[in-house]
Amino acid sequence: MSDLLITDIESGYGSVKVLHGVSLSVSSKPVALMGRNGMGKTTLAKVIMGLNPTLSGEIKYGDITLTGLSTTKIAQAGVGYVPQGRRVFPSLTVDEHLKILQKRNGDWTVKKVYELFPRLAERKNNGGAMLSGGEQQMLAIGRALMTNPSLLLMDEPSEGLAPAIVEHLAKSLKELVGQGQRILLIEQNLKFASTLCDEIIILSSGEIQAKVTAQELRSSAELQNKYLGVA
Repeated sequence: MSDLLITDIESGYGSVKVLHGVSLSVSSKPVALMGRNGMGKTTLAKVIMGLNPTLSGEIKYGDITLTGLSTTKIAQAGVGYVPQGRRVFPSLTVDEHLKILQKRNGDWTVKKVYELFPRLAERKNNGGAMLSGGEQQMLAIGRALMTNPSLLLMDEPSEGLAPAIVEHLAKSLKELVGQGQRILLIEQNLKFASTLCDEIIILSSGEIQAKVTAQELRSSAELQNKYLGVA
């Protein structure tokens, strides 16, 4: 399977530079990118998906250079995107959200998404606006899986969810990891991130500040306070 290789990426908004030479890689093991709000995590996700311009540096996924490609081409290369805020369509049903993206002979089917998230099967005729936050997040992940990604890029999937829902979501995602799904997880919830990922990369002020194991970060109040502000 393909590796994601991000090398010396710089990006920003207008004259404001947000990312300063960011380099990281994702191979077979899931990786979590963590840091406080406003440190550049979502900007990096948007750069990977071609939603924000790259000022310099390169992003490759296997043999394909993603830098400069459209979001559609990046998705076709195998990168599935779960954006921050879920962004489901209020008037489309769960079933319609998924069937729109169903591909002939694709690994992921609507039935398979419902098996991963049984709650969605119970709500398949409900519009996006009728779903709870947790259900919307499951739908956003299911929608991304329908593109048959070899790498799943998720931006703050636990944001705003009750602890019990976060725990349920983590269990479902662990199933995906066990099936070989590659994941780059952008998160602030340390418990959730460390449940899925052993490798954690810290982004602060648009730069990679540290690469640690989940155990190292969970056991160090000093590191948590320094990089996450949660200890």
